[in-house]
Amino acid sequence: MANPTKAGDNPKMIKMQPGDYYWCACGESKNQPFCDGSHQGTEFTPKHVKIEEEKEVYWCMCKHSKNNSFCDGTHRNLK
Repeated sequence: MANPTKAGDNPKMIKMQPGDYYWCACGESKNQPFCDGSHQGTEFTPKHVKIEEEKEVYWCMCKHSKNNSFCDGTHRNLK
């Protein structure tokens, strides 16, 4: 499996409203942390995330989190 492009060195905190979102898994989207279709033609697919209530979300920008689309601190161990 190909490695995603790192879109940032730290998580991106966004106050989210309830709804359905698609997190960019490839790292190429110009609308980070969300998918803009840049993954087309690759083995990557965006991850669906359903937000049930208004809350602050720390989105993974390194694209290597083991916590789906949410930051788990993995960025601290990447070069």
